[in-house]
Amino acid sequence: MYQVRWRIVNILVLDDEVEVADLVEVYLKNENYNILKCYTPESAIHYIKNETIDLAILDVMVGTISGFEILHDIRESGHTYPVIMLTAKIDDQDKIKGLTLGADDYITKPFNPLELVARVKSAIRRYTKYNKSEQFSEDEIVIDGLSINESTHKCYLYDNEIDFTPIEFDIVLYLAKNLNHVVSSEELFEAVWKEKYYDSNNTVMVHIRRIREKLNDTSKKPKFIKTVWGVGYKIEHIRNK
Repeated sequence: MYQVRWRIVNILVLDDEVEVADLVEVYLKNENYNILKCYTPESAIHYIKNETIDLAILDVMVGTISGFEILHDIRESGHTYPVIMLTAKIDDQDKIKGLTLGADDYITKPFNPLELVARVKSAIRRYTKYNKSEQFSEDEIVIDGLSINESTHKCYLYDNEIDFTPIEFDIVLYLAKNLNHVVSSEELFEAVWKEKYYDSNNTVMVHIRRIREKLNDTSKKPKFIKTVWGVGYKIEHIRNK
């Protein structure tokens, strides 16, 4: 039976003002978006060439290459994902230029972060409405070939279903929901088993080992579940270098 695959939404953020870029990252991460943050246009160009991007937020005045030039390259490359421009200027000519080049929205600094989040959500809704092949859902997470569907309780590795027990599935799901963050054994145990954790409890470690075996993963060079010694476990999104 055909099953639709959903994936994490990747948002490119380019701003040479560190405080602004970091602020945007914090607010969008709170909405469970994966952020590709850049302080230089060169870094942004690298991501555009090597990553799947679903929306870009570009500062107009950034280094030797303007946000307009990057926007032009995005559209010339055939990418149709939404692009939101950020600018400190209140100039209609700049707005007209950006929109003419293919920008979907324009936000003037200083801005309300909540308004930015609302505009991002609106742009993604419009994009997915008219691009049915690009679908997103909170029910399923896809990370580097590993697909976890919360509603069906099924997990796939490169389209092959993994026979996880309910506990194993819940462990993988919890780690995936905390993507790129280290989760302690105590937190993981209490979240999955709903019981008090004790220091001598090695239940989590045993289950992690079984999960790795089913994912054909290793503890020495894990692709999916990494051990942070003395701290806990995490699943990382692997970006192309």
